[in-house]
Amino acid sequence: MDIASILLTGLIDLPWWGYIVTTLIFTHITIASITIFLHRHQAHRALDLHPIPSHFFRFWLWLTTGMVTKEWAAVHRKHHAKCESADDPHSPQIFGIQKVLAEGAELYKIESKNKETLERYGHGTPDDWMERNVYTKHSVAGIASMLVINVLLFGPIGLTIWAVQMMWTPVMAAGVINGIGHFWGYRNFRSEDASRNIAPWGILIGGEELHNNHHAYPTSARLSNKWFEFDIGWMYIRILEIMGLAKVKKVAPKLQLNKSKTECDLETLQAVISHRYEVLAKYTQSMKAAFSKELAHLQGVAAEHGVDGPTLKNWVLADAKTLKEEERDKLTQVLSHAQMLDKLYHMREELSMIWERSAATKDELLKQLEDWCRRAEESGIDFLQNFSRRLRCYA
Repeated sequence: MDIASILLTGLIDLPWWGYIVTTLIFTHITIASITIFLHRHQAHRALDLHPIPSHFFRFWLWLTTGMVTKEWAAVHRKHHAKCESADDPHSPQIFGIQKVLAEGAELYKIESKNKETLERYGHGTPDDWMERNVYTKHSVAGIASMLVINVLLFGPIGLTIWAVQMMWTPVMAAGVINGIGHFWGYRNFRSEDASRNIAPWGILIGGEELHNNHHAYPTSARLSNKWFEFDIGWMYIRILEIMGLAKVKKVAPKLQLNKSKTECDLETLQAVISHRYEVLAKYTQSMKAAFSKELAHLQGVAAEHGVDGPTLKNWVLADAKTLKEEERDKLTQVLSHAQMLDKLYHMREELSMIWERSAATKDELLKQLEDWCRRAEESGIDFLQNFSRRLRCYA
């Protein structure tokens, strides 16, 4: 077979559906490489990888994305450090959801050229001969090589497969994860950002759909948390671990309850701090029920202050730090007409302050936690009493 014939038909002849399956396999390997190698291994050090899979992922990403490991890790680490602030490289809360969805890859490229970002957040990434002289120096050569390989294997249709490969990461990773993952979905944890779980089944984007779980526990190699959630990236990691090609370093802690405990101790304090986002999420869920009961009464009061029902609900459930001073003042005035909801709101803010007091000693924090539980149990509010008793059981 001469070169002309190869270019017209390719070395591999597949039925129409075979090309679709091949494309999906290629793009899925790319997503798996991003989530396992770039994200969990390089950016967050949640696992160690054997040189064999590690170098395969680097080579595949060079072919299919042209991304440089140091740049990707640095930009992502900065995203976590500056999340939802003006310094966040790609927050839809700052840039708008449409821009992140449509231009997420461009936002990444802009930040990857920031030398300060690379110096501050790019430490610990590969710095061997291949990284310096091939993967970084000739990143464009990788995607050009992928084009040649696809055309040789599949003929003209290989160009279409290559085009889909080139679009897949900018759309699914830079757009969907960085955009929708901070804009729409459900939240297991009340983390200090706008992260959302896009779907409970992390398959299409390698498990990155569980984005709120990740922001609650960034250094966890497993992104699934609830029994109904599935993280295909974690499944691949476990397979690699069984084969001796990976070693998991960290996973999100599982809550332990000791129902015989009736007082807070240092173990309780440590558990509450470790599970603080889950604690606040459970608390906020109960506040929703209390708000629903008070809504009819509060709507009239809120209207007098120029606040509608949905806005009032958002203010009640939001972290007070995210509200403007004017909004906090109006909320205080409205809540003064709902004694139970006002109590729940301020008790939640006081609880969150316990783990934000970084200058306090463990003994001081423990005393504050015990005081909070005592006041909750003396409040006469069933939810606060039950919540406090459960909190004392954290171990």
